[in-house]
Amino acid sequence: MLRLFKRTGLSVQDFPGFGGFSFLFYLYLYAPIVVLVVFSFNANQSATVWTGLSLDWYRAAFANQALRQAASNSLLIAVCASMIATAIATLAALGTSRGAKFKGMQLSMGAIMLPLVLPEIVVGVATLALFSTVGLSLGYGNLIIAHTVFCIPFAYLPIRARLNDMDLSLEQAAADLYAGPWRTFHKVTLPLLMPGIVSGLMLAFIVSLDNFVISMMVAQAGTTTLPIFIFGLLRMGVTPDVNAVSTLILGVSVLFVSLSYLLGKKKT
Repeated sequence: MLRLFKRTGLSVQDFPGFGGFSFLFYLYLYAPIVVLVVFSFNANQSATVWTGLSLDWYRAAFANQALRQAASNSLLIAVCASMIATAIATLAALGTSRGAKFKGMQLSMGAIMLPLVLPEIVVGVATLALFSTVGLSLGYGNLIIAHTVFCIPFAYLPIRARLNDMDLSLEQAAADLYAGPWRTFHKVTLPLLMPGIVSGLMLAFIVSLDNFVISMMVAQAGTTTLPIFIFGLLRMGVTPDVNAVSTLILGVSVLFVSLSYLLGKKKT
């Protein structure tokens, strides 16, 4: 099939109906999100009956003390977990990209990426079982540990990609000018790598902030995160204030993912 495409110069876009199927796919994927955002500005108390524009539900969301506490919990956990995960991911990326080849490197890289492959429910159950077995009860600490492990591959990918795109001759030139390994890293490697580190940090932050399954499994009393709080609201039915909170989370997620993507694409 690939040889046929190369010989004829055809592309996937040349298939009949490709544009129409693509449009239906994106409509199916994003139409519910658009509806959610639109109805978050609904003046009616019903989440499905439109009566006019209003910001009342956003004001109600910001005035909700329980919601603000859940948001504070999520921010605290996301900041701690993303910073620790990014530090570990940076060391792992340097070890697998700049370090000497060692036996078991592929296995190590596979272990780093394992949380991306395993279903979140499996990771959540396994983490809960581990914490229960060792009797670990640290409150926020349990969530921070669980989120850190889950976020490491998300931080690792942009950092490793940045390292692979960097020009090795700059580091070699620093070594030729008698700069030691630490000075070369501090003056050359780290500044060039910083966009990738910030990109990985932002991606890890938003993954932690939005995480529900693992948080639901591991969270203890008094450590309710924002996704868990929203899930609790949904038990009483979809209301405009749920739409408002979900829209705010969506906006933050889109902003951070976009910034992470732009930073990752920044040329060295």
